[in-house]
Amino acid sequence: MHDCLIIGGGVIGLSLAWDLARHGKWVQVIDQQEPGRAASWAGAGMIPAASSTASNHPFEQMRGLACELHPRLAAELKELTGIDNGYRRCGGLHLARTPGEAAALSAWATAQRDVGLEVQQLDAANLYEREPGLRPSTTPPAPSLVSAVLLPDEAQLRNPRHLKALLAACEKSRVTISANVAIREYVVRGDELVDLQTESGPLRARQYCFTAGAWTGQILQRLGIAAPVLPIRGQMVLFGCERPPVSRIVNEGSRYVVPRDDGCVLAGSTEEEVGFDTSTTEEAIADLTAFARGLVPALAAATIEKTWAGLRPAPFDGMPYMGRLPRLKNAFVSAGHFRSGLYLSAPAAIVMSQLIRGEQPQLDMAPFRVGR
Repeated sequence: MHDCLIIGGGVIGLSLAWDLARHGKWVQVIDQQEPGRAASWAGAGMIPAASSTASNHPFEQMRGLACELHPRLAAELKELTGIDNGYRRCGGLHLARTPGEAAALSAWATAQRDVGLEVQQLDAANLYEREPGLRPSTTPPAPSLVSAVLLPDEAQLRNPRHLKALLAACEKSRVTISANVAIREYVVRGDELVDLQTESGPLRARQYCFTAGAWTGQILQRLGIAAPVLPIRGQMVLFGCERPPVSRIVNEGSRYVVPRDDGCVLAGSTEEEVGFDTSTTEEAIADLTAFARGLVPALAAATIEKTWAGLRPAPFDGMPYMGRLPRLKNAFVSAGHFRSGLYLSAPAAIVMSQLIRGEQPQLDMAPFRVGR
């Protein structure tokens, strides 16, 4: 019998499995499709800058811890598996094009400085000197830039490579990974989850953890537990260039452009309530393409290599669900990280592993509890 059965093989589940295995636990991960192919694979891999000591709130502490952990995690994964997950401290630019946006950006930049982050205010001349690829072309005219802010500590990694490295690390650590597992029934006796009935027979473990992303709310409903998670579709566009037209992540509002070292450029993303539909739409792809080419003129000549969509798991109040499930002493959840699943996967794995192993988590888990 496995020590822990993890239901959901995305970045949250695989990160937890690897941490548990490194602490001597025998772990199995199951997924309803191929592990690492849903929202975890579909994102842009941005690691925003944050401080772990600037706030007493566990969510902000988790964000800061993520920034500390990701460079170490990338090095550990490469040493163990030989796979470079693409972690790079590339810096991030944030742009404003209207006076209202500029005022909001200035207030946000002040808040970042107040928590100890390095922030550089740029005017248009400074911006275009640092990133010539953002200099607007004359046709069509781009909206004028009012202000820009640079955070040198923002970073990125490449989602597919990170998932590939995590899968390899889990396999090297004797984690059992099972794809295309359909669960028919959850068997509960008293205050324990006893087993999962699947088409291939029962699966049993001493403990269970649900890490199924946007599908977690539906799964927990079958156990009579309310943990609302709404699937929010995000569409993406991948451009192919001979060389990266910009060197830093560029954010404008909720949309962004992320350059990769090999010349690929990601543009995203939408936020759409369309249920579990992962198809792309001509309208959204056209809008993202126009946004990216208006922001980075060199992309006008770039080929669109691929488009896709993923489903972000959005909780009702913006806080993920992390902790023990009500009424079940051997079942846990870690889901609902919305747009920050990959970003927060490293600290989430640590605190959930501590909880499952009977240790005191290093973060206060109360804000993340189910039924809050």
